[in-house]
Amino acid sequence: MSATRRSLLAASVGATLMPGLPRLSRAQAANTIRIGVLNDQSGPYRDISGPYGIECTRQAVAEFGDKGFAVEVITADHQNKPDVGVNIARQWYDQGVDLILDVPTSSVGLAVNNVAREKNKAYINTGSATSDLTGAQCSPNTVHWMYDTYMLAKSTGGAMVKAGGDSWFFITADYAFGHALERDTGTFVKAAGGRVLGAVRYPFPATSDFSSFLVQAQASRAKVIGLANAGADTINSIKQAAEFGITRRGTKLAALLMFLPDVHALGLQTAQGLVLTESFYWDLNDRTRAVTQRLQPRLKDMKPNMASIANYSAALHYLKAVADMGIAASKASGVEVVNRMKALPCDDDAFGPGRIREDGRKLCPSYLFEVKTPAESKAPWDYYKLIQTTPAEEAFRPLNEGGCSLVRS
Repeated sequence: MSATRRSLLAASVGATLMPGLPRLSRAQAANTIRIGVLNDQSGPYRDISGPYGIECTRQAVAEFGDKGFAVEVITADHQNKPDVGVNIARQWYDQGVDLILDVPTSSVGLAVNNVAREKNKAYINTGSATSDLTGAQCSPNTVHWMYDTYMLAKSTGGAMVKAGGDSWFFITADYAFGHALERDTGTFVKAAGGRVLGAVRYPFPATSDFSSFLVQAQASRAKVIGLANAGADTINSIKQAAEFGITRRGTKLAALLMFLPDVHALGLQTAQGLVLTESFYWDLNDRTRAVTQRLQPRLKDMKPNMASIANYSAALHYLKAVADMGIAASKASGVEVVNRMKALPCDDDAFGPGRIREDGRKLCPSYLFEVKTPAESKAPWDYYKLIQTTPAEEAFRPLNEGGCSLVRS
C-alpha cells in the first residue's frame, strides 16, 4: 500500500506543487527572497542532508538577519527521481522561488540545472557529486558547492593507490553520480600505474542486497573494492562486506563518498580504519566547532556533515550577494546574481575563506580522514583523525580540463 501511495504521489507532482506556496501580495513578493531546498527527505540520502540540510539553511537565514528584505525557506522531497525534481523546480521558479538549493542525486541535479538555465534563475547545488556540473554541463546560472567526483577520486582514490591498492573493482550505483565517480576514480588509479579489473552496476535506488555484487568483486581478486555509491547504499555495502569476511581476507574497501552520519550508523567497531574524504568536520578547528554549537539546537542529536552544512554556507553567501546588488536586480536575473556571488570572496565558519571559479566551482580544501578505533574515540561523534589536507586551489579539477563553455581559453 505504501508503495502505491508513493507512486501516486510522484505521478501527481506535475499537477500539484509539493508543498503549495503561500500567496504573497505584489509588494510582499517584490521584497521577499524565496529559497527552495529540494532534497531527499525519505530515501537513502535522507540522513546526509534531508531535514538537517533544511535546518542548516534556516540557520543561515537567521544569522543573516534583517537587511531590508524578507527571506522565506520552502522545502520538498524529490524522491531521487529526475522527473519529480524537474516538475517541482519548474513550478517553484514559475511561482516566485528565487533560488533552488541542495538537490542530491546527480541525475536530478543535472536535470534541475537545465531548468534553472531555461528560467534564468539561481541554482546552488550542494548535494550532487557529478563533476559534469562544472564541466560539459556547466551553466551561468549554477554554482556547485563543496565536493564533486573529481575531488573525491583525487583524495580518497589517490591515497588508496599510494598505499598499495593498485588493482580495483567497482560496485557502482547505476546513474550519473555512480558513473562519474567510477570514471574519475578509475582515471586516477590508471594514472598512478594501477589497474581497473572490472565493475558491476546495480539499480538505484531499488537495491539493498549487495551480496551478489560483493561476490563478483571478490572473485576479481582486486586489492580494492571501490564503492561508487553513497548514503544507505554505502552503509549496507560495508556491513555486508563485513558479514562475508571480505576485509579479513586482505581486500580493502574504498568508500569513495562517505559522510559522518554513515560512520555513526555503522558504528566504530565496523567503520574503524576506513579512509574517506570530507570538506568539513565539526571538530576540525575553532570555527567549525563554533558553527556546530550554533546549529546544535536545530540538529538535536545529529552533527553536521559536509553536505548538510553546505546549505548553510551556500545560502549565507547567496544572501550576501542579494544584499550587495539589491533585491530587484537579484530577482531579475539568476545569471547576474550568480556573477555577483563569483565576484564576492567567500568566508564562513563552515569552510573558511574561498572563492567561486568561472565554471561555477566553489573552491574549498578537502580533508582525508581515517575513522578512529573505538579506543581512540573520546566522546560521542569523535570519529575522525586527519591524515592529509589538499588546499582549495589543488583539490578540484583544473579549470582548463573540464570542458566548461564559460571558461575563456
